Amino acid sequence: MKDPSRSSTSPSIISEDVIINGHSHEDDNPFAEYMWMENEEEFNRQANLLLKQFLSIAQIEEELWEEEFIERCFQEMLEEEEEHEWFIPARDLPQTMDQIQDQFNDLVISDSSSLEDLVVKSNLNPNAKEFVPGVKYLNI
Repeated sequence: MKDPSRSSTSPSIISEDVIINGHSHEDDNPFAEYMWMENEEEFNRQANLLLKQFLSIAQIEEELWEEEFIERCFQEMLEEEEEHEWFIPARDLPQTMDQIQDQFNDLVISDSSSLEDLVVKSNLNPNAKEFVPGVKYLNI
């Protein structure tokens, strides 16, 4: 229930300052709340300066993050190289002509009967014209 002593239709005045239209009677200047606009240009200049500094800091921070990311990627690449065996020309390529000839001889087909079987089973036309790149052939 409501306390009847507190329910009154007239507003109670707590202090002696009476505020009329948003201003106290002690306030001589009715435009006091708008006085900040007097230095608006200086405020905007300082705000723009702070914004430029903030953007500069943000750009530097982004560059640092990017450098850190590149460094991490590079480090991961080095670790991956250590994990896997990679082709190293000085180690994996033969050094002398004898070694090259030995590898070439290993690639040559040594069984002549398998070579003849390959020719017999071939689908190529032995009477076909020789292919010359860049020349158009007409089927007549």
